[in-house]
Amino acid sequence: MRPLSGKIALVTGGSRGIGQAIARRLAADGAIVAIHYHSSVEGAGDTVAGILADGGTAFALQANLSERDGAAVLAERFVLELTARYAKAEFDILVNNAGVSQRATIEEVTEDDFDRLLQTNLKSPFFLIKALLPHLREDGRIINISSMGTRAAYPAMASYAPAKAGLEALGRLLAVHLGARRITVNSVMPGATATDMNANARDPVGSRTVASTIALGRVGQPDDIARVVAFLASEDGRWVTGQSIDASGGQRL
Repeated sequence: MRPLSGKIALVTGGSRGIGQAIARRLAADGAIVAIHYHSSVEGAGDTVAGILADGGTAFALQANLSERDGAAVLAERFVLELTARYAKAEFDILVNNAGVSQRATIEEVTEDDFDRLLQTNLKSPFFLIKALLPHLREDGRIINISSMGTRAAYPAMASYAPAKAGLEALGRLLAVHLGARRITVNSVMPGATATDMNANARDPVGSRTVASTIALGRVGQPDDIARVVAFLASEDGRWVTGQSIDASGGQRL
């Protein structure tokens, strides 16, 4: 029996990068995975197809989490899909991975920039959790993808880091609030990871410079983060809650 057999998971931003790796890993561990995407129809389709080819079960859901009603739209579509497929809208794992980044100092950040980052990285996860809590089973898991930029000072993360820090604070208070239902809530803090959102980590030359700041001597790969999420989602992670777990390979220690 695989560790997540019989579980249902929703992964936001699951069409590429870290989210795609998380979706594939949870499916490989036996979970049925709903893959949220915003605009990458092809990426979501590829992720679903890859999971199905490996004998897993997955489906895709579209919603724009940078919009005010994005979380409500996604929650409604997820509940309707679960009801249509399984006759009841219950699930076990929510991974808030979708996010947007901006490299800008405080002098460069506009109010529109700030609102967009806050909406996508904090407000939408908040209201997605709120909307789906009635459907999350006891012993469920909420895993928020944050950033090691919340513990190290990066002036060019003037809006991104505060939004992610808010997500971590939300995780801690929800761990207490939902403890009676045995729902664990944790944050995972990736460092430099080779994805579309981090061009330096993907660049052969730039990645060597970044790697020099990492204790383990290389940039992260999406699967490195997916492994941590899979642990937290599993029964092995049942005694971990309210934590912000650094998954950076020891970057900027």
